[in-house]
Amino acid sequence: AVTGQPLAAAAGALMFARGGKAVDAACAMLAAGATIWDTLGWGGETVGLIYDPRSRGVRSIDAVGAAPSGATPDYFSQRGLPFPPSLGPLAAVTPGTPGGLMVMLAEYGTLSLEQVLAPSLELARGFPVDMDLAESIEQRKHLLARWPSSRDVFLTHYDARSPDRWAAPRPGEIFRQPGLLATLEKLIDTERRALAAGSTREEAILAAYERFYRGDIAEGLVAATQEAGGLMTRADLADWQVRIETPSMTTYRGFEVYKPTQSSQGPVMLQTLNILEHMDVRSLGYNTPRYIHSLYQAMNLAFADRDFYYGDAQRPPVEPMAGLLSKAYARQRHASIDWQQNDAAVAPGDPYPFQNQDNPYASLLEQWPTLLRDSDGSLRDEQVDARTLDTAFRAGTTSIQAADAEGWVVSLTPSGAWIPTLIAGDTGIGLSQRMQAFVTEPAQGPFNVVTPGQRPRTTLSPTVVLREGRPYLAFSQQGGDAQDQNLLQFFLNVVEFGMDIQRAVEAPNFNSYQMHASFGDHRAEPGRLLLRADTSVRTRLELAGMGYRIETWPRSSGPTTAVLVDPEHGTLWGAASDFGEDYGIAW
Repeated sequence: AVTGQPLAAAAGALMFARGGKAVDAACAMLAAGATIWDTLGWGGETVGLIYDPRSRGVRSIDAVGAAPSGATPDYFSQRGLPFPPSLGPLAAVTPGTPGGLMVMLAEYGTLSLEQVLAPSLELARGFPVDMDLAESIEQRKHLLARWPSSRDVFLTHYDARSPDRWAAPRPGEIFRQPGLLATLEKLIDTERRALAAGSTREEAILAAYERFYRGDIAEGLVAATQEAGGLMTRADLADWQVRIETPSMTTYRGFEVYKPTQSSQGPVMLQTLNILEHMDVRSLGYNTPRYIHSLYQAMNLAFADRDFYYGDAQRPPVEPMAGLLSKAYARQRHASIDWQQNDAAVAPGDPYPFQNQDNPYASLLEQWPTLLRDSDGSLRDEQVDARTLDTAFRAGTTSIQAADAEGWVVSLTPSGAWIPTLIAGDTGIGLSQRMQAFVTEPAQGPFNVVTPGQRPRTTLSPTVVLREGRPYLAFSQQGGDAQDQNLLQFFLNVVEFGMDIQRAVEAPNFNSYQMHASFGDHRAEPGRLLLRADTSVRTRLELAGMGYRIETWPRSSGPTTAVLVDPEHGTLWGAASDFGEDYGIAW
């Protein structure tokens, strides 16, 4: 059981100790992580992959909320907003994580909802605040203070007469959430009643699901959201459903690599791997200038396609995924790479001929790149949460990996409802901020234009890899637009450079900012390149000569978590990077 915080990892390990399986442990970690605000909350969204040893197949879980009724491009433009907001009531899609947890548990788990939520109930009754959480709340107190419900939950020492004084819970203080506790207890009570009436385990869990999305919990969520100025309706919650889907997949040198559908950015890693198959990656040398340049260019080609072609996989228009993931299309994209200089004008390709169709958006391609910002290059104050571009680039999220002796393997990437979040009244549920991932004009990406009922294209990107038809790796990470960049490099560290997974999650990565950001004003920064601080001067100078603008961080791996199934011994190896507080516990 590996995830972003020790307390959440302990919740997963407890499920194993109580006889649960990998899915039970993953659900317990998801619930605990949301309860302790591990850069996400209960009203956010979750994307996952599950390897089922019974069918010997991988399934994708899409528990991302949808745009509410009335959320149209015209609605936001009439309010002077070039994009949906990044915080507040208008930033919220319908909550997805509660439904995702309950559907995964009902369909693939073995324990009851009460057993899985038991650690979270303890945490909601009170847990000691660490320095990171205290500072995160304090830094955003002026935003949280705007909403009385959020102020009451988070700003335990707030004094309106002295708003600049420390307002957050202090490090070591016990943080209690009675509203959230009451909501979780309602779900458990519903399950108990259903079991007492003769329902099966699965039916009882889904009865709790019904109460959340169609009962009194939904009523409270909607009333509080609308009172704060949001658009969410009872019908929006009732109509939303968790999707269990066939994931995206490609092969790379004998490995089967699975990612979520194009509703996430997951296929971007698959496209990049298809391009890299036309190179001898190992011969480039680990983190040499040639290696960094080659991967940077390959990633930028795939991300340009992401920015234009990805969107809700089950809503029109239909994304050209057969073409995007074809090996022949990758060969064409590989041939376009400039091996001497960064291509600052990289653009989406045309995958339609590779699935024997004409491109219906050829005229929009000619307009690329578009400037994804308003006329003066900024966004209105009420739209943004004062995050820096770098923070927004890696906004929110945690990662969860679980595997067991029976062969179940789970990789989850939950996110949303991070601090600062609007708490929906006395439900204790923080609302998502995922509306900002939409665009408002077809020229900015015709498959991801905000529409009521549509899901935004997210950055959430768990990974499962099979080797000779059997589970080999599960990995994911926090990091917004950096996720698939770092996950790609972790994968190559293992399969090309022979690193063990702990070394691979801590190894120095590099990041491009050339894609259009998925948050805030969606800006692109061609040529901007993040390296680890100990990168040699010679490497930096050579890359600068190729058109890159270099900056460094002390650590650049990103907070990756991973599980490896040892093909020789059948044992399980876990890994958590030293980038943050990620932690793993085996049982």
